[in-house]
This record gives sequence, structure tokens and C-alpha cells, in this order.
Amino acid sequence: MIKDTPITFESNEPLSEEFRAHGRAEILKMAEKYFGRLISANIHFTGEGLTTRCNITVQMGGLPLMSADASSKEVRIAFQLAIDKLIAQLRRMKTEMREDKPQRNDKGLLPDGSRML
Repeated sequence: MIKDTPITFESNEPLSEEFRAHGRAEILKMAEKYFGRLISANIHFTGEGLTTRCNITVQMGGLPLMSADASSKEVRIAFQLAIDKLIAQLRRMKTEMREDKPQRNDKGLLPDGSRML
């Protein structure tokens, strides 16, 4: 079940439980929208001077491991930027999978074989 999927947070700074719940909800929402078979997710925050880097790695179904990272002065913004990059990757992959389907030759034909106007 997707709700029981392990989503781990790693950080050298303390993260509030509210932020962890928000991060979990965003990851699950993304997984349900695109492929629905989240196996694992890892969210790692690293402080780099004044900025914080967020790296998100997810494994979904039979897809290859996907990763995105971003940095910002605020933890929430870094997380949102990384999630947006990951969503763009998943959207591209889903589009590629759809484009591999063969084109239907009978689309727009009536049962007698004539074309629709």
C-alpha cells in the first residue's frame, strides 16, 4: 500500500514534525498522480553556509531510481524546488511512455468504415 511506503528524512539540522508530515504528503501526492507505485523515498537536507541543499531520491515501480536536488536559503523552498524538478522528470517519463504506443488507424471511423465529418 502506498501509505506504508518508507519515506526517510535525513538532516544535520532538526526538522519539525509538521515539516516532515508536509514532505510525506507531497511525496505521496506526487506518486499517486504519476505512477502510483512508490517503493521508497529519501529526502536529505545539507547545510551549505547560508543555503540548504535538498536532495530527493525516489524509487517507483519498475522505473529507474530518480533524483533531484535544489538549494535555497529556506528549507521549505529548497524542498519545493527539488519536488518540482522531480515532478518534471516524472511528467517527461510518463509522456515518453505514452508516445511509444502505436497510432490507431481506425480512430475517427464509423462502423461502416467511412470517415466522420
